[in-house]
Amino acid sequence: MTRQGPDNGDLTRNQSLVMGALNDAEGPLSAYAILDQLRAEGVRAPLQVYRALEKLLELGMVHRLESLNAFVACRHPACDNHETVAFAICERCGHVSEIADETLAARLKHVAGQAGFRASKSIVELRGLCQACQAIEAS
Repeated sequence: MTRQGPDNGDLTRNQSLVMGALNDAEGPLSAYAILDQLRAEGVRAPLQVYRALEKLLELGMVHRLESLNAFVACRHPACDNHETVAFAICERCGHVSEIADETLAARLKHVAGQAGFRASKSIVELRGLCQACQAIEAS
């Protein structure tokens, strides 16, 4: 069964603005970077951004990158599994790729179970070089 996210018409104005900023971004954005981008739209307080992000996270439309304390729009909005998500983060250019892999999800669940642990959420962040930066480094 495919999980359907909300239509952008179902979002509040602030949620839509935050979602738009993340969709338009070339990389992850901190809450304060989002706030700076949206000041011209009337968003003035960090709390407005944080509340919008909280709801977008709850809806599975946004992911938080813990190591960067930043947010990205979900690139797999119709996927069923937001409990396990992986990201490849380029340490040179900052590009972030979202990775959806059911085998990884199953393996993490199995490893947690062997440790007597039931994980409710798994976020894997891989740090290194993207393909473009590898090519630059190789030349």
